[in-house]
Amino acid sequence: MTQFGYKTLGFGSGGGPAPYDVDFLVIAGGGSGGASDNSGGGGAGGYRLSTQAVTPGKDVTITVGDGGATVSANVGGNTGDDSEISGAGLTTFTSAGGGGGGTSPIPAGDGGSGGGAGNGGTLGQGNTPSTSPVQGYDGGGSFGSPPNWAAGGGGGSSAVGVTGNSSTGGPGGAGTSSEISGAAVTRAGGGGGGSNTGNGAGGSGGGGAGHGGGSPGTAGTANTGSGGGGCDAGRASGAGGKGVVILSMPDANYSGTTTGSPTVATGQGAGSDLTTLIFTGDGSYTA
Repeated sequence: MTQFGYKTLGFGSGGGPAPYDVDFLVIAGGGSGGASDNSGGGGAGGYRLSTQAVTPGKDVTITVGDGGATVSANVGGNTGDDSEISGAGLTTFTSAGGGGGGTSPIPAGDGGSGGGAGNGGTLGQGNTPSTSPVQGYDGGGSFGSPPNWAAGGGGGSSAVGVTGNSSTGGPGGAGTSSEISGAAVTRAGGGGGGSNTGNGAGGSGGGGAGHGGGSPGTAGTANTGSGGGGCDAGRASGAGGKGVVILSMPDANYSGTTTGSPTVATGQGAGSDLTTLIFTGDGSYTA
């Protein structure tokens, strides 16, 4: 990720320390796959980047959304929970949880990225609610020509989920790469759709694979906001991956005051002069 310009330590117009810029990556929890004959994959949680000026001494509150819980017994997948940053002087910034995978006749869920359509069902809409740039994409449709049914993959943060075909469930949509944590990491891929002929691959960035033939769906990777895989009737779907919130700022500005036990690393980035905070649970940072 290209870092934006920042202010070095100094004093504001009121005599106190000057505000400084922080880059934020906010990823919501992914949706879980559906659980019925050839169910759709869960959509990835919303993926949003922001740069905002923070005021020294003020708290930034971080909320990290859980992934949608696994399901079984012929129901659609669960939507993931939202992730958010907020605080005094900040614009509250929210990413929406990914939509759950669909079944027949239950439609897939809408969300940051939409869930994939189940057997003969309806796909979920991504970028819901609407943001600019988009926070995610639609799920894929289902293939409905018996006896080779196949569900769609969940949408990813950078691509739509793929429609199933006569030989496999649809793969999940691709995730998005960012260097905000110090090195390039791809997150927020969609979950694969289930099929009675072949398994749908999870989208790049941690999406869980969809399965048929009596196997459960695979969970989305934790702390990537990725969707879980769909599955057959009588099996458990893949749970959605929990979200994550990452902050990046100049080493010189980092206050050292946090709650929630984020992973902290200094000397990051191309200039080896950035501090990153990775929150995998709720917490705060005092600027």
